[in-house]
Formats: sequence, C-alpha cells, structure tokens
Amino acid sequence: MKHGATPDQVDGVVSAIESMGYRARPMPGAQRTTVGLVGNDGRVEEGHLIGLDGVLRVIHVSQPYKQVSREWCSEGTVVDLPNGVQIGGEDVVIMAGPCAVESREQILETACRVAAAGATVLRGGAFKPRTSPYSFQGMGQEGLQLLAEARDETGLAIVTEALDPEGAVLVAKYADIIQIGARNMQNYSLLRAVGRAGKPVLLKRGMAATLKELLLAAEYIVAEGESRVILCERGVRNFDNHARNLFDLTAVVTVKEVSHLPIIADPSHGTGARSKVGPMARASVAAGADGLLLEVHPDPSTAVSDGQQSLNLDQFDKLMGELDMIAGAIGRRIARTAIAPQT
Repeated sequence: MKHGATPDQVDGVVSAIESMGYRARPMPGAQRTTVGLVGNDGRVEEGHLIGLDGVLRVIHVSQPYKQVSREWCSEGTVVDLPNGVQIGGEDVVIMAGPCAVESREQILETACRVAAAGATVLRGGAFKPRTSPYSFQGMGQEGLQLLAEARDETGLAIVTEALDPEGAVLVAKYADIIQIGARNMQNYSLLRAVGRAGKPVLLKRGMAATLKELLLAAEYIVAEGESRVILCERGVRNFDNHARNLFDLTAVVTVKEVSHLPIIADPSHGTGARSKVGPMARASVAAGADGLLLEVHPDPSTAVSDGQQSLNLDQFDKLMGELDMIAGAIGRRIARTAIAPQT
C-alpha cells in the first residue's frame, strides 16, 4: 500500500482479494502496510488490484515458501515474550538451561544462575525424543510444572519441546515458546497443531534438512495463522567426524537474506562438545544470530542427556561476559528481562 494509505483503503483491498476467492493478510509495518494474498494458484491478474485506491504496487512472490519470505514481508518479524524480551530486534536473546528437566533442585538452581548471568529464556526438556526407547524420556507434565515454577522464581520465559499434536496442547498451557525439535521438523501434523496453539514456535532445522526445507516447514506453521516463528540452526549431519554435526553459520546469514523470520543458533547440538560451544557461540553472535540456545547444567557429568556438550554454571558466566562484548562490537546488546520475578 502507499505510504499513508487509510484503513478504508486497506479494507477495500482485503475485500477485493476475498471476492476473488482468496484469503487476505494485512501486515502493518513501520512505514506502510502490505496486504498478502494467500492461496494464489497462479491465475491472479494483478490488474484487478493495482488500480485499487491506496495500492502502490503488486509484488509476485517467487519463492515456494510464501509467507515467510522477504518478498512477502520486507521488515523483520519481532517476537514479543511475556517478560518483555523481543526476539528479532536489536537485542541478542540468550536461551539457556539443561537438555532435560531432571528434578526441582536441578532446574531451579540452573534457572537462578543463568538468569543472574543475563539469560532471558530458560530451556529444558519435559518430553525428550531419544534415539533409544530405553533412554530417559523426560518428566512429562511434572517437568512442565517445574519449568513454570522456575519462571515464577526468576522471570525467565520458558521454551520446551512438544513431540506430537496432543502434547502440543499440553505444552502450550505452560510454555511461552513451543519448540519443534530437529527430528520433528517435517512432522506436518505437529507443525499444523503448533500453528493453531496460540504460542510462538521455535523451529529447529532437521538433521539433514536444506534451508529451503526448513523455510517450507515454517510455512506450514504460518499458514495455520501463527506468524511468530523463530528458526534455529543446530547443525546438520556431515561426512567428517571432527564434530557431532556441521554447524552451518552461513545459514544465519542466508536466512536473514531470504526470510523475515528471526533465527537463533544452537552451538551445543551444533558441535556436540563442550570445548567447541563457546567459540561457536561467539561466532554465532558475530554472524548476526538473533539469539543462542545453550545447554547449561549444574553438574554436566551427572546429566541424564547431553552432558558432554553442556556448560557448567561457571563456564556459562564466563561466556556471557564474552558474548556481551561481541554483541557490543557489532552494535547490538544482550537482551535483559523487563519484568521482575514474582518472588
């Protein structure tokens, strides 16, 4: 729409699109409003729209992923969390915590320490998809309740994983962000379910997924009505064995070029080794990641999962100081919570 287009002019375009049998998605921006046409089957004649009052131009989206592309929305999406933190803005958001919630003492100790160090989101798995059916599968709803208690104690927002559509409903009752893990990136029934759950979604890149496949998975969520999607680079399988995965930092730069969605990086899973997490976390911030997802545990040697890639609390404290300097060097800063804990 033209700069200064009136609400009536926007409504006129919406009505015209709907009369053609398509859905319309108005997207107000800082300078102007864009109206997206959903359901284009390739037969839309732009002449029906270009002459409407207030229309500046018609842009054809060439990518197979439509609503998550920069062509659809040139301004970056910013995801607001209940504790006042924004993902996708100027600040770099640190999400930290254990791979799995193991006990009340473990999650509360971790939450208090990472919050004191500057993290604003607590991660922790209540449901764990494991390669072996005999491995620890998570504490389930009790784990979700412990995460909620940690949020009340610290003011941290909560991100935790849902494994299936039924579980997504339960997770949405407790979490501030629903995580879709790498193994479920192309679980389309789950993607549709979280797209209707009413909570922001953290979508991790699959273990052998291309960026196109990642963005098309995000499209499933957005198509269901949830625009607050956060992408996550967590490494892909590689032919070499020097690290657990190939941590693809070019994905951060490329996604920012082709999509308006924010993207964070997970150097814990991306490298699989504690000694590599710090260097790659620093590199991720320097590359422009909107946040980091870090595994932190009070005693990694006793962790029930992913202890080998988890930082201990002192290591996390040290890393946060380093990240603060790197963020400042590129004109950003580490995010801080705007809401105090309840206790």
